[in-house]
Amino acid sequence: MSEKNPYKYNGDTLILENITDNNTNKSVYIESYGCAMNFSDSEIVASILSKNGYKTSDDMYNADLILVNTCSIREKAELTVRKRLEKFNKVRKTNTNVKVGVLGCMAERLKHKFLEEEKIVDMVVGPDAYKDLPNLLEEIEDGKSAVNVILSKDETYGDITPTRINSNGVNAFISITRGCDNMCTFCVVPFTRGRERSRDPQSIIKELNDLSEKGFKEITLLGQNVDSYLWYGGGLKKDFSKASEIQKASSINFAKLLEMCALTQPKMRIRFSTSNPQDMSIEVIKIMAKYENICNYIHLPVQSGSDNVLKAMNRQHTRKEYLELVENIFKIIPDCSISHDMISGFPDESEDDHKQTLSLMKKVKYSFGYMFKYSERPGTLAAKKLEDNVDEKTKSRRLSEIVDLQQKHSLFRSKQFIGKTVEVLIEKESKKSSSHWAGRNQQNATVVFPKKKFNVGDFVNVKVNDCTSATLVGEATGYSKNN
Repeated sequence: MSEKNPYKYNGDTLILENITDNNTNKSVYIESYGCAMNFSDSEIVASILSKNGYKTSDDMYNADLILVNTCSIREKAELTVRKRLEKFNKVRKTNTNVKVGVLGCMAERLKHKFLEEEKIVDMVVGPDAYKDLPNLLEEIEDGKSAVNVILSKDETYGDITPTRINSNGVNAFISITRGCDNMCTFCVVPFTRGRERSRDPQSIIKELNDLSEKGFKEITLLGQNVDSYLWYGGGLKKDFSKASEIQKASSINFAKLLEMCALTQPKMRIRFSTSNPQDMSIEVIKIMAKYENICNYIHLPVQSGSDNVLKAMNRQHTRKEYLELVENIFKIIPDCSISHDMISGFPDESEDDHKQTLSLMKKVKYSFGYMFKYSERPGTLAAKKLEDNVDEKTKSRRLSEIVDLQQKHSLFRSKQFIGKTVEVLIEKESKKSSSHWAGRNQQNATVVFPKKKFNVGDFVNVKVNDCTSATLVGEATGYSKNN
């Protein structure tokens, strides 16, 4: 198997290239959209297909199979996928034998509609059905359409070694949980990815060690809600109460897993995403503070600063509880970086609700964030029970105010690094200058600096001399102690 230059990333599109040298004439072109879990799933799909005679290609016009791994979290993501399907339909005019499959959350949500409405689609595969791909491919080769969107109670893909598609060989994802039990009223994830279940910790450690042996320097423990990780021998998290006393006593929560990873590979950087405020424990924060190789960065979605809106969203935390958690984070890890998700224009959101969101942002002063207008998703409780009654003009204006405020806070947080020396893991060449490297520090801030003698994958100390709201600019002073 070859991993020569296998990864191409443009915006939110992932393209896998030439990841296997199997003796085969079959090739697959894969694109991914949406969250990090989809990108991780594409590695699983690539691994399964490589063992079944497919090599991946960046040439959709000559591929035997085109797969698009989809996201349903927002309407814009689905519209993007539909445009790509139109593009694939044009491909068929020159490549009449190509088969097209839709994977992921959008496949799960729309199921048979893809086959009925989108004539271009031959195969629809949900997030828990990737192991069935060989069988589904046989069906479409026989001229049939193929669908498997059955959600699983135990599938974690812990027995699949993902085909690593990061061209830099530095960063990798390790999926530790699947599904979500939180049932936020705006979110389709519980319906497209099912209930929460956790992966065997030994398989996680095995994957971590394998990545270390291959030279990777940083991993991200990944899940819809990593803080809900709970291993008691297998099964859904909701069934933990039914476990035996022995199972409960020997269970491993996220804090314990995080510590296991930190101790197993003390020279590898460890990140994790995503955290939900109601599930994040003080124990996790203390483990972060205890181990230097666990990055001081937490993505902590809040969605709104108003208790009225949080209640309507079925968020299992209040504004006060969220701010108390943030206070504890900064108390235990003073230099921790925190990012957020924020939604503007949720049903019935008043101007006062919006102002409370802005005031919460002013209290926290997030390092950066992901900000969106509310997008009604069919099938969610909000779509069924709440009227999407905030007009688009108001949504857009409120979103602009959130974005503008976040840019000010991002610049404020960036300026705090000026004059300091930070450890940076070099990940790639800077987009703006071929004479500069780019990497991230512990707080997930992008840092650029002159290349000098250093290489991708090196840990270096960089003195920060300048910044923008998004980037730190500095000069490398030498290798860090972790190099």
